[in-house]
Amino acid sequence: MPAPDPSSASDWPQRRYSYAAVLTLAGVGAAFPGAAWALLGPPLAVGMVVLGVAHGACDQLVVPAGQPRAGGWRYWLVFLAGYLGLAGLVGALWWGWPVATVAGFFLLTVWHWGSADTLDGPRASTVLWLTHSLLRGLLLFAVPAWWWPTATAGIVNGLLAFAGAPAVAGATFAAGAGGLGLLVVGGHLALWACYAYRHQWALLRTEVFEVAVLVGLLLALPPQLSVGVYFVFWHSLQHVLRLTSWLGYAPAPGSPRTGPALWPQLGFFLRRAAPLLLLSCAALLLLGRLLAPHLPNGAAWFSLALVVASIVTLPHALLVTLVMDAPRWHGPRATP
Repeated sequence: MPAPDPSSASDWPQRRYSYAAVLTLAGVGAAFPGAAWALLGPPLAVGMVVLGVAHGACDQLVVPAGQPRAGGWRYWLVFLAGYLGLAGLVGALWWGWPVATVAGFFLLTVWHWGSADTLDGPRASTVLWLTHSLLRGLLLFAVPAWWWPTATAGIVNGLLAFAGAPAVAGATFAAGAGGLGLLVVGGHLALWACYAYRHQWALLRTEVFEVAVLVGLLLALPPQLSVGVYFVFWHSLQHVLRLTSWLGYAPAPGSPRTGPALWPQLGFFLRRAAPLLLLSCAALLLLGRLLAPHLPNGAAWFSLALVVASIVTLPHALLVTLVMDAPRWHGPRATP
């Protein structure tokens, strides 16, 4: 039997902010289901700007922060050409192959959300990290597809209709949701058994807790709200807090041992994200104004938001996976 491999609890001070936000918003939505949109809409709208849009507004600083020699006008030319080129490629795929692009977008989102939001700390192997990443990402799609089948199928088919592609039949969607649910449940049980076998009890407890929180969120709120809450207050917030450390944030002397305070970190990040964040918001407002006559209802607006998100997800996800997550591809690592 392998020797005990203690898991890191170093992420707790940062992740508690997401736990608190998700549990609070899910609780409010569950307590007042008829008013969930009215109650959760304002915090989601604000969070979508200062966290959701902003969390990718420092992508241009990731490589220079990880490789201090990178920089200068050549770096910026290469970065802009690569980033905009990949975004343009996704836009072209939407135009030419919408069905494949919808599938590819969901698969990329599964990977990006699952891998980027993985707990930092020692893992037994790269295989376990990859397994956990895929299962966590699939969980975020499997639970709504099983618990909210009509609403979830409506989102998928609305996106397909927006792209000019045929809808998925109800029976096909239900069969896919059932198979995905079995895969996610069986995969998590096997993964947790592996953690127990390796005596990674702290990691196992945290994983079970996080899955319980996320399942509670996905059951309590309809898919558009639950995915919005997760994207803003879990995925985006955790990326921002992770990136503040990557960019050199240091807590003020005398800070509590429970971890850096939230607001100073957000201020540090937003000061660096402000130029691109303002440009992105202006571009989104202009795009919305131009397309408003062609968007008859909320479903069409939501589909447009997903298409826009998909265009920047590919370069952003590659940057996180290949640069920020580079150490995770090399097996066990020391706790930071």
